[in-house]
Amino acid sequence: MSRTAARLLLVASALTFTNFASLRAEELNEETGLLDQTALPSAIDTHGSRPKADPSVLPPAATTLPEDLTPLASPPSLALPDKPSEVKVRELRPLTLEQAERLTEVNNPSLKAAASQVEQAKSQLLAAISAWYPTVNLTANGLPQYLSADQYRNPDFLKVQDPASPSFGQPRIDPVTGKTISPYTTSSQWTANFAAQVQWNLIDPARVPQIAAARDGYEKARDTYLIALRELRLNTATRYFNLQRQDEQVRIGQQSVRVSLVSLRDARARFEAGVATKLEVLEAETQLARDQQLLSEAVRDQAKARRALAAQLDLPQDITPTAASPARVTGIWQPSLQESIVAAYAFREELDRFILDISINNSNANAALAAVQPLLSLVNTFSTSRTQGQTAVQTPVDMADYSWSASNTVALNATWNIFDGGRARAQYRLNKQKAEESTYNFASERDKIRQEVEDSFFDLRTANQNIHTTTREVLSARESLRLARLRFQAGVTTQREVVDTQRDLTQAEVRYADAVTTYNTSLAQLRRRTGLDQVTTCPAVQLSATKPVQDKDYSVPIEPIPNRPACQAAVMSSEG
Repeated sequence: MSRTAARLLLVASALTFTNFASLRAEELNEETGLLDQTALPSAIDTHGSRPKADPSVLPPAATTLPEDLTPLASPPSLALPDKPSEVKVRELRPLTLEQAERLTEVNNPSLKAAASQVEQAKSQLLAAISAWYPTVNLTANGLPQYLSADQYRNPDFLKVQDPASPSFGQPRIDPVTGKTISPYTTSSQWTANFAAQVQWNLIDPARVPQIAAARDGYEKARDTYLIALRELRLNTATRYFNLQRQDEQVRIGQQSVRVSLVSLRDARARFEAGVATKLEVLEAETQLARDQQLLSEAVRDQAKARRALAAQLDLPQDITPTAASPARVTGIWQPSLQESIVAAYAFREELDRFILDISINNSNANAALAAVQPLLSLVNTFSTSRTQGQTAVQTPVDMADYSWSASNTVALNATWNIFDGGRARAQYRLNKQKAEESTYNFASERDKIRQEVEDSFFDLRTANQNIHTTTREVLSARESLRLARLRFQAGVTTQREVVDTQRDLTQAEVRYADAVTTYNTSLAQLRRRTGLDQVTTCPAVQLSATKPVQDKDYSVPIEPIPNRPACQAAVMSSEG
């Protein structure tokens, strides 16, 4: 009876759960019903067909350095050291993140190049706008020009050729001078010609689309500058956080070497006392070698990170920056993932650039059709000339003889290339196809922007969890190492336990440093990629006014490792 009741109760529970699950599924479907993607707003409607760059969405770039940073101004753009002393580092300069961002905004050559491209686009726009104005051309041929010539003609052709004339065969007589025409003539004359033409294209089908394309190109260059400024700030913050991480890695390496030195000292002391084996000493030496290698690699990566930041800031050749503060969590991101994505869509100039590409290609298509459309111009031509002297006269030449003329012509000129073999129409289709390609590139960039925001958001969330877990891991590993050393000194454990615990502590501290760096980097990425600055700063840490007491057991100086040649090290390894 009890089994039957239990079975009935199990069936009833299953039916109840099934009904609840089906009802819950229906509610979720109603709440999370898929949207009609065709009903989404168009970027042309929200941003406009020809969006303008809005510099107010970003704080403007700094143009000057404060007095304390003036020595860090960038060297001349064409400066090129040619002596080793000119590239030798003479100063390590601690910098805060704010100082690094200001230096990169003032010094970085890439940002200066982007600003120059904006001015170039502005010049191209002004050049295109000039098509609305008339053109004035001045021409001067021979200003002045002197002619000197001598001529001789066959005398037989200067005689009277009419047989009926009584003077047939006689030399001709000049009716003006009454003298016989000489076969020798001469020329000596000064001339000056000047012409001015004013042309105004009343109807020019290519003018409006060319100006529109130049204007969109100018707005695109401004968007490119804003993108370069935002990426420059992000790269600076990323390199600064990486430098902080490498500084922390050096600290971890130094602490690991100190612990290994203490462990090696204890192992040797126990070995000499006869209570430990040679194996424990070798294990301590092996762990010391590992930690020394870790420290060596950390110092290398720290030097690389410093020089990478120096290149980003374009500092003088003899200055290397350092991080003025250790890595700390910078704040808490407040907006949700959905709010971050929508803000990025509205903030990112990359999308506006593709919309401008669509407009530019459409304008270029209309300009291509202008090649087979009529062009009407109003032309006014004024010309004048003056001559002084005579030509083709018998000597002597009278230089007092002169002439002067002036004329003015006004005309309407029309040009119409009726047939060009289909070239204009083909160019029109080409640019229309480019406009269509820009729409596809817009969709790809939209998906890329969302992925970037989501990646940064997920990285931030994971790093937040990792900070909590690695913090507990570091605290536990420190306590474990302390207990393992006490157990080893008491003779109840081996050196292997100390070595393993020490390695666990080192790895835990490295993971904690990685988590903080990833968190700060992801936070900076979200701020730069969404345009939002809704970050709650962390409360200030209340530090004690007195310096914490350092464990005397670990206050061991680290001896510098000699830089032996690689060949010598290879020989030692082969002999061992």
